[in-house]
Amino acid sequence: MENILEIVKTDNYLMISFIINIILILIVVINIFLILKMNKKYISFMKKLGNGNNLDEMLKKYLEDVKEVKKDNSEIKAYYTKLDSDLTACVQKIGLVRYNAFRDVGSDLSFAIALLDGNNTGVVLNGLYGSESSNIYAKPIKNGVSTYQLSDEEKYAIEIAEQTKNFIAKNRK
Repeated sequence: MENILEIVKTDNYLMISFIINIILILIVVINIFLILKMNKKYISFMKKLGNGNNLDEMLKKYLEDVKEVKKDNSEIKAYYTKLDSDLTACVQKIGLVRYNAFRDVGSDLSFAIALLDGNNTGVVLNGLYGSESSNIYAKPIKNGVSTYQLSDEEKYAIEIAEQTKNFIAKNRK
């Protein structure tokens, strides 16, 4: 231990440590210079790769755009989910039956039309055409059933509507 203390106190040791410090400082300066040079090359490379634009800035902008698109997509998804649930309550199913209600009228001028939503809830309209008068009756339908007594033509119109989401018209004989 005393030997080490004697070496540290010598002028040679101080001179060697001074030279080592100078070399280390030079290495740090050279590294700073090399890093700056590499940074210039990187910026130049990014501009060439981005056709004159800074590629790094372009990538950042694209990432921001992707985040915005994801946000928009989630808003659109929420909107169409709500729209789907709202459409369930809209008239989606229609069944029409034309028939001859009275023997003295020669054509199928009377009708029963069922207008139902996705849950088979809605209304059935029955239009009776006679030579002297015409009347239209409406009966509410809930889940395919009415609290009012239904005629055969009204039942058939409901049956047609429940089987399809398209408009179907049939004559009842």
